[in-house]
Formats: sequence, structure tokens, C-alpha cells
Amino acid sequence: MARVSSPCIRVCTLDPETGLCEGCGRTREEITRWYRLTEEERQKIMATLPERMREAFASESDRAE
Repeated sequence: MARVSSPCIRVCTLDPETGLCEGCGRTREEITRWYRLTEEERQKIMATLPERMREAFASESDRAE
């Protein structure tokens, strides 16, 4: 069985304001569906996560710049 790509770092806490996992940046829906997605779909989502995390968890001072 092939290993499934995952951005999970075992910091599984959903932020109540953003709805994103504080560890990996995925939404609850993405986490729930993860193993049913194709590898291509997982790779596309993972490519968006760094920017998603920067935008979602930037401090107020960072957003003002």
C-alpha cells in the first residue's frame, strides 16, 4: 500500500476564527476528505498551505504593512 502524502505535523487544533488547523492549515472538510482525494488533489491543496497559513495567522502588525 502506497503512503499517502500529508502535511500533518500532529498539531491538530482547529482555529475558531479561521477554521484552519493550526498545524497544517487544512480546513476541517479537507482533513475529513483527505484519504479519499487523489494524490494530485492532495498535492494541489498542499501547494496552497504555506500562503494560506501566512495569511490566516499573520499578526495584526504584519497585516498592516
